[in-house]
Formats: sequence, C-alpha cells, structure tokens
Amino acid sequence: MEMLLSGRGLIISLIFFLLKFSTATEIPLSVQQVPTIIKQSEVQVAFPFDEYFQIECEAKGNPEPTFTWTKDDKPFDLSDPRIIVFNNSGTFKIPNEGHISHFQGKYRCFASNKLGVAMSEEIEFIVPNVPKFPKEKIDPLDVEEGDPIVLPCNPPKGLPPLHIYWMNIELEHIKQDERVYMSQKGDLYFANVEEKDSRNDYCCFAAFPRLRTIVQKMPMKLTVNSLKHANDSSSYTEISSKANSIKQRKPRMLLPPSERGSESSVTVLKGETLLLECFAEGLPTPQVEWNKMGGDLPKGTETKENFVKTLKIENVSYQDKGNYRCTASNFLGAATHDFHVTVEEPPHWTKKPQSGVYSTGSSGILLCEAEGQPEPKIKWRVNGSPVEKDPFAGDVFSPREISFTNLQPNHTAVYQCEASNVHGTILANANIDVVDVRPLIQTEDEENYATVVGHSAFLQCQFFASPEAVVSWQKVEEVKPLEGRRYHILENGTLQITRTTEDDAGSYSCWVENAKGKTAVTANLDIRDATKVRVSPKHPRVPKSHTLELHCETKCDSHLKHSLKLSWSKNGEAFTMNGTEDGRIITDGANLTISNVTLEDQGIYSCSAQTTLDSVTDTTQVTVLDVPDPPENLHLSDRQNRSVRLTWEAGDDHNSNVSEYIVEFEGNKEEPGRWEELTRVQGKETTAMLSLAPYVRYQFRVLAVNEVGRSHPSRPSDHHETPPAAPDKNPQNIRVQASQPKEMIIKWEPLKSMEQNGPGLEYRVTWKPQGAPVEWEEETVTNHTLRVMTPTVYAPYDVQVQAINHLGSGPAPQSVILYSGEDYPDTAPVIHGVDVINSTLVKVSWSTIPKDRVHGHLKGYQISWWKTKSLLDGRTHPKEVNILRFSGQRNYGMVPSLDAFSEFHLTVLAYNSKGAGPESEPYIFQTPEGVPDQPTFLKVIKVNKDTATLSWGLPKKLNGNLTGYLLQYQIINDTYEIGELNDINITTPSKPSWSLSNLNATTKYKFYLRACTSKGCGKPITEESATLGDGSESIGKIQEGVNLTQKTHPVEVFEPGAEHIVRLLTKNWVDNNSIFEDVIETRGREYAGLYDDISTQGWFIGLMCAIALLTLILLTICFVKRNKGGKYSVKEKEDLHPDPEVQSVKDETFGEYSDSDEKPLKGSLRSLNREMQATGSADSLVEYGEGEHRLFNEDGSFIGAYAGAKEKGSVESNGSSTATFPLRA
Repeated sequence: MEMLLSGRGLIISLIFFLLKFSTATEIPLSVQQVPTIIKQSEVQVAFPFDEYFQIECEAKGNPEPTFTWTKDDKPFDLSDPRIIVFNNSGTFKIPNEGHISHFQGKYRCFASNKLGVAMSEEIEFIVPNVPKFPKEKIDPLDVEEGDPIVLPCNPPKGLPPLHIYWMNIELEHIKQDERVYMSQKGDLYFANVEEKDSRNDYCCFAAFPRLRTIVQKMPMKLTVNSLKHANDSSSYTEISSKANSIKQRKPRMLLPPSERGSESSVTVLKGETLLLECFAEGLPTPQVEWNKMGGDLPKGTETKENFVKTLKIENVSYQDKGNYRCTASNFLGAATHDFHVTVEEPPHWTKKPQSGVYSTGSSGILLCEAEGQPEPKIKWRVNGSPVEKDPFAGDVFSPREISFTNLQPNHTAVYQCEASNVHGTILANANIDVVDVRPLIQTEDEENYATVVGHSAFLQCQFFASPEAVVSWQKVEEVKPLEGRRYHILENGTLQITRTTEDDAGSYSCWVENAKGKTAVTANLDIRDATKVRVSPKHPRVPKSHTLELHCETKCDSHLKHSLKLSWSKNGEAFTMNGTEDGRIITDGANLTISNVTLEDQGIYSCSAQTTLDSVTDTTQVTVLDVPDPPENLHLSDRQNRSVRLTWEAGDDHNSNVSEYIVEFEGNKEEPGRWEELTRVQGKETTAMLSLAPYVRYQFRVLAVNEVGRSHPSRPSDHHETPPAAPDKNPQNIRVQASQPKEMIIKWEPLKSMEQNGPGLEYRVTWKPQGAPVEWEEETVTNHTLRVMTPTVYAPYDVQVQAINHLGSGPAPQSVILYSGEDYPDTAPVIHGVDVINSTLVKVSWSTIPKDRVHGHLKGYQISWWKTKSLLDGRTHPKEVNILRFSGQRNYGMVPSLDAFSEFHLTVLAYNSKGAGPESEPYIFQTPEGVPDQPTFLKVIKVNKDTATLSWGLPKKLNGNLTGYLLQYQIINDTYEIGELNDINITTPSKPSWSLSNLNATTKYKFYLRACTSKGCGKPITEESATLGDGSESIGKIQEGVNLTQKTHPVEVFEPGAEHIVRLLTKNWVDNNSIFEDVIETRGREYAGLYDDISTQGWFIGLMCAIALLTLILLTICFVKRNKGGKYSVKEKEDLHPDPEVQSVKDETFGEYSDSDEKPLKGSLRSLNREMQATGSADSLVEYGEGEHRLFNEDGSFIGAYAGAKEKGSVESNGSSTATFPLRA
C-alpha cells in the first residue's frame, strides 16, 4: 500500500532530540498554507529558429499566490507589452520578434500570499549571437622544410559545444598524425613541415550544433621551401636527407607554449572530463609520453588520444588531482611540461531543509548543509528577504541551522537556504506552516476493496490533521477497535490485515481524532478465492530434438476470471507473447510448445497466473537428454602379447546415465579405417582388459551409450602391435566342387586377416581314399582352392586342411569326407508295366538301376510321355513330350492329366547331379474312355404355352464314343420349393435339339443337359425359361430396351473354327450406351443347319436380346453385392435350384471339381442317387509336381515332381469349360 507521506523529512541533531517536531505532510489546498513553487524553468536559450521563449513559474497555496519577477536582482515589469503573461500563473512568453537580446539576463520568480513568499532558483535566459569569423586578410606563410609552424584558428564565441575542423577548399580533412596536431582551441600545429604540406587552402571551420551553424575562416596559404644546402648534382633523396640533418633539433614545447614556463595549473570539476594537451616541435618528430608524478595514471578511466598528444580522464574524482607530466623526446633530447591538476565541485546538498506542518506551541528545527570545492557559503532568507532584516521572535540562527520554539500561527513563513561557491548556487525552500485544524480525511467514504484469501488487505484512510491525530479502525457491527497481531495501522492511516480469511469480509470504519475533533469514513472489504496454478508435466526429461509440451492448469475466483493473464518464463526471463521469432517455441495461453528441443532449452520453466488481486507462479524443471559426449583421454597400459588394458575418462552424460561402453578396434590391415566391435563394458567402469589377436597393429576407440543412444566415437588411442604367432584355427566349411568325372576341386573359407596370426600364411591340404591303409597325399597352397584328379568316379576321400605360417602350424585338422567328380548314369531303367487307374491317370513301375551304374549321387527318375493318336478318330498327334521327375530311389510313379481314349508312348531314365542317363525303350499304352465334357451351350430357342424347344452344342472333349444325352427339367417358380426332376434319355448323339411338351403354362423351368458315353454322363449345362400364357405367340419377344445393332448373317457362311462377334446395344442403361460382345465359334458345316434354321428367325433375335439384357442386370447385381461382401441373388438362386449332378462314389481322377461346379440343395435327392459317373478330366500335373508344385502322397510315399519341360508344349490342367450361344456373359 502506498503511503501518502512525502517523507519523514526532519533530521534531528542530538541537542534537539527532546523537542517535538512535525513531518512534512501534504496539506490539502482547503487549508490555508504558504505558497509552494511546483514548476520552474531551467536555463533557457533563445534559439533563432524558435517562435517564442517561455519562462515558467507555477506555484500553489491558500490564499492563491501572486507572482513577481526580478531580472539581474532588479524588479522585472510583467506589464511590458513585448511579453505575454498568463492569468493566475507566473509563466510568461517572449515572442521571437527581433528584440530578444533586450531580455537576456538572470531571472528569479517570487510567489506570495499573506502567509509567506516562495522564491525560485535563478533562471538564466541566454540570447546567443550568431558566430562569425572576422573579415581579415591573412598573409601567406613562407617557411623552410623542417621548420615548425602554427596555423591559428581563433574561432568566434558562440553557444557551446564548439567543434572545429581543418579542411581544404574541397572539404577534405587535413590529415593529422604524430607530426600534425589540432589543439582543443582549434590551432593547427606542425612539429616540422614537409614540402607536401604546401597548399593555399588551409581552412578552419567552426561548428555550433545547437545553433545549427557552421562558419569558415578565410583560407590560409602555406609554402614550404625545400633547402638548397646540398650539391645540385645530388639526387632529391640525398638533398632532402642532408637538409634534414642540418635542421635536426631536440624537442621544444609548442603546447603549452614554452614561453609560459615548464608548469601550468588546470582546474576541472568533479565528474567532468579532464583533457591535457602536449605538443612539441622538433626533428625528428618527438614522441610523447604521459605519467603522474608520485603515482600511476588512473586505470579504466584514462585514454590517450590524437597520437598520444592528449591525455583524457573521464568522470574525474578527487583522487585524480595531482601533478601530471608530459615528456616529448627524440634522439637529440627531451622537453617536459608539468600540469598541476586541481579538482573542484559545485555545491550540492548534504542536508536540505525540509518543510513541516506544526501546531501552536510546538518547536522545530531547519538544517541546511552543503558540500563543494571551494566550500560553499550558506545564506538564509525568510519570505525572500535576508533573515537578518526581519527575524521572528524566538528564532535561533546559525550558519547551518535555524531552530524555533513555541510556534504561533503568525510564525507561518517560507524559509530559503542558499549555498554557493564560484561554480554555482543552489536554493531550497522550506515551508513552515503553523496550523490547528480538525482532522480532514481525504479518502472517499464507502470505498470498496478486495483481496484474496491468505493475502494482505489494505484499507486506506488518508488524512490531514494538526495537531497530531490518533487513528483507529473497527468493524461496523462491532464496538471495540480492531485488535490482534494481524491488524496494523500505518502512519498514513491505512489499515493492513495480514493473512486474510473469508471471515474478514465486511464493512470497516476509520476514526481520526485530535484535539480539534474527530471524523470517520467507512470501507468495504470483499474476500476472493486465491488463484491456483499447476504446471504439468512435473520435471520432464526430454530427449534432444524431440518436442516438449508444457500445460499450465489454473483455477481462480469467478470474479477474477476476466482479469486472468498467463505468462511463461524460463529461468526468470519471460517469453514474448507468441514465443520466438523462428516459431520453434510457441506460447499459446496455457500451453508452451518447444519443437526440436536443444540442450539450451534445459532450465526452470515458470507459468505465472496474474489477476487484479493476486499473482501466483508454479515451476517445473525441464531436463534435456542427449547422447553422451565421447569418452576422452584414452590410455593403454599393461601391454601383453595377447592383451592390453584400455582406460578412458567419461564425457558429459547429458542427464542420462551411461549404461555401457562399446570398445571398437581398427586392426584389419586389408581394410584400414574399418572399425569393429571388440567388447562392451558396464557404464560404471572406465577401464577394460582387452583380449587381442597376434600380429595385428591395433588402435582403439570407445563409444558411450545411454537411454538416448550412442555417442560419437572418441579420439583413437595410441597404436598397440601384438607379436606374430602360429595360427590358432584351421579353415572351415571344407567342401568339394567338380565339373568333370574323377575331378575333386577342394575349397574352404580362408582365414581372415585377424586370424592369420603372422606372416606367410599357407594351407596344407592332405587327402586319401576313405578308410584305405595308404599314405596321405599332401600339397601346400596359398589360395583357398586345390584341384585333385582321382582314379575313380564318385569315390569318397578323407580330406584335411591345416593353416600354417612362418611361426608354425595351426591345431591338428579334422577330416571331412568328400567325393570325387560324378559321371552320367550309363544304363536305363526297365519298365515293368503301366497300370491304368482311370481314363486320365496311370501308374508306371520300373526296375531301379544298380548303384555302381549311377556314377554319382542318384537324384531320382524322370518319366517322359507323349500322345501318339486319338482312339476316337484314329488321327495321329504331333509329338509333344511331357516330363515328370520323381526324387530319390523309387520304382514307380503316377502320371496324371492324360487325355482319355488315346494312345501314349512313355520312357523312364535315371539322373544324378551330373545329369540324365539313357532312356528306356518306349512303352506303349492306351487310356480308356471317360465321361464327356459338358455341352458347349444350352439354349431355349422356341417356347409357347406348354412346349419348349432346346438346342445345344457338342462338348469340347468327347473322351469316347458319344452314346447320347440326358435331359432333365423341373419347375423352379420363385419359391423355396422346387418341382420333381423329370428325365429324358436322348439316344441319338447327332441330334442337337429336343422339343418338350405337356409343360405347364406360364411356369418357369430349369433344364439340365449332360453328354454321355459308355462310361457315364459328364457335367450338366443348365438353362432357365418360362412358358407362355394363353393366346401368346410362340415366338419369343425381344425385351424392351434391347435393339439389335446389326442383322445376324446366316451361320452357314461361317468357316469351321472361325470366331465371329455379335454386339448388342441397350437403350436405357443408366442413360449410357453399353456394348456387349460375344463370340460364336462354329464347329463345322455338319452343324450349320441348326443355325440356318434359327438365326434368321425374329423370335430368336428377340430371345438373344432378352438374354443380353438379363445378363447385364445379373452382372451389375453381382458386382454390387460382391463389393458389399454379401451374397448376390444369382448365388441364392443357384442354391435354391441346384443342378442334379451325380457324384461318383469312386473318385477316379485324384482331382477336384472347379469352383464353378454346381452344388445340390434340398429337392435334389433323387438326382443325387442316380447311377451316373461324372468323371471329367480334372487331373492336374500340379498335384504330382515337385519344387514349387504341391506334393502328392500315396500309400505314405512321395510320388513325384513335374519338371515342366516339354519338347513342343506343356501339359495343362483340363478343367471344365463352358461356351454359351449366342452371348457369353
């Protein structure tokens, strides 16, 4: 809470400590008081570019003060028409109208009323003149080379500061150096002139920045004459050198002038800058040095400028006084000058007299003390007049104090104390107001205050009272004043309640009482909930380069939410409103986000919540994790032949303990620079004993690992080289490779360079026939392969490989068994027979060849077969060889996927790793008849009320002599029940159509047609159609929306086997035209009559169009349903009306029906029990193949593998195929 007291003001001397005094108190203007000057001008400069000049003097008092002025200690008439005076103010304006110089002088303002007179300090009004150089004729200067010269500037007087420049007429500065120097007064000094100094435009410029004025002196001409003492025949350099030797002289002071003696006095004011100049003429150019007599130059505040010609000491203190010596010297001698520096100071207050309010009969004292150099003189005034002229009774005067006792109201006055010396004057006014008044409370009544729980509350009761008053506080509803350690009444009447609670809320009364009376005001206090803040997460540990998110959760009183402000800081330094400029740190209210965290982001983060009543802060310590710094100072010790101790110093772990150290080595002579891991050490250890290999020049490095990751590698250690030794191991992975019979190419993995242990590595290879009691054969090689020729084919040998070097042999080698090179088998198996399993599968058996005829490792047997002719028409078949391989030692194999009712040739051979042996004699066998494929198409070509005519095409594969067809049909109206299945045996194979009668009108039927041989009937093909109602035409209608885009040509013009395309176009299919194509394949002229009968019929065209539209609809529904993952309507219909397919009790084919086979549902039990064999050629070589093909097991043994090689083609799976006419859906 801010106190309304201006200060305690009075300093009591010991002799007056028993006297009662009053503090300086702000007196309300409603109380009578002496004038007090509250505003005044300082030094005022009349710049020519200003419109007017205002000299201010404002004062307060009761009665209102009046103002008078003095100028140069004489009365100044404010009624002068050339000035403008303000009402009720001492301020006046002087317009800049050409008569300004008349007002130049020192002004003083007096503010007076009946109680006293206040007096201002002197206000100097300066009217500067426009500085000008005098118009003068400057004689040219003519000097000899080497002479000294001074070019005077003599700048005009003007308003400081003054800046002087020497330039030529082109405004180029005259260069200054050790030889040429410009003094503080502006003169240009030459220690010795040179011929190059000659010029006729030396100009001195004086700049007065406050006046915005620069003036120029008339140019000066300087001519430097070269000396002619040397021989005219001499060169210029020689002439100059001789002349200079004649002019050489010891230094002589030019600044300060030597005429003034070797000493001078300088006075400087404390706190200002001391400048000492020293310049000497001479040849060679003298060098200048500075020192302080009896001490050192001040450190930190002194500088040497202008090529050491100037000594500058800033912020001078009393310690800087003393004698300073300047020494100018060359090799001929030296000149010195001593500066006696005196430090003085303008007056400044040490004890300034203070105003006071006193009651009648009281006593007081005014102190006035000032310091300065010379010591200031103190002068007292009362109401602007010397105190000696009109003293008050009872006042006691001394140079530094005035005391008074038993003050009365007529003692009210303004005392002035003035301290002055040669450097200035300071003035202080002290008001003595003798007042007796009832307490005046300046705080408004019924003020409202608020604070938060736990904080202090300050209820103001600022007052003025004389005599002194007593202040008391109480709650409005209570009689007793407040008591307790939580209540404090400050000197200005304010009540402080510490550690407030909710019970402190309410209304309080402030009572102020003195001898003249008492008065009171009321204050209301509200208590709010304290604001709370919590930063989360607490003490997070964040890996470097990750993102840190901090959240500031706050809770505050509902009355304070509108003023709640959050701010973030790190280590006490606040973040800007939106974070950093680069966007890496973002502050968004309660959230602080730091992207790409760096180590510099570590620190204490604070969230501050501030309301109008309280402020609270919560912090969290953010720790940034990083990979460790690399280990340092690697050292090798305990050097042994096979080991060495490595020691290192841990680097900074960056707030994450090191879990382990990885020791790597570089010792591979073949790949220098490749580092490999040698061992790992626990993070607490910083040393490791390393096991080493012989004959390696090692270098080590260490990596530290913590939870963040691996450090960079350390600097490599010193090298450590181990001595050579015999090999410790022999080669591994000994194997044989042979491309020729009886050949044995022995190979092994060579030892790595780290395993060689020494120079001269070789391999000793020994071998002998396995188990033979013969000597080992031996050969030594340097590479890792050896070719050996043996007397026999595919014979086992014991082989050993041992590593040796110049230091000895490796350990005793282990024997491995290797075989010599293979040859092709030289005999063929004998085929015992071929057992026909069914029309597409046979079992071949043969005799295995003797082991000694294999000449190698037997890998298996290979069956080759090819079809020679068809038994149906006796037509020969071009030779297309099929191959099937069977791995291992076996004497039979199954051959699948044969064509039924055909003749085949078959051979068997054995093969080993070298290749295949001779084939056996071809074996001839025939396959029996099988069931046919399903007819290529089935269509209802004519329908009326009770009849329907069906047409179909021959199966693609007859698989025997066709004996006829089985036609079945049943009612399939759109219900879950289906009608009885009716059978018709058609025994005329050449008949491609059939007419059904006695059908129900307007009834939907499903038709099934199978082709049959003596072995049974094949798979059915199906078709659905509905009979017509009474009076309907027997020719099928083309469904609406289908137009035939071209007339169908008679089929008899087709070439057998040719393909022709029919296109149908829909009119109304989602507003887009769609083209559907189908292929009609002709089977020969013998079937063309059927197409001739129907292709030109209108009902046929309409039926085809209807089928096309139906197919389109079904395809669309299927596509939508499949995308949805559910069943589609066609599938449901097939489940409802299944094909009456008969499954054979014996699965003769070892194959499977394709996914397109129709499955029977309820209502088809009768068809399931019919004695029909549907044995299509479904065998596939995939079921018998090896490698990537699926294995086939029979009686627990592996059957074989399909090699996939053909002479003219390959065997493919013969699945069922369908062809519909005239459209393929």
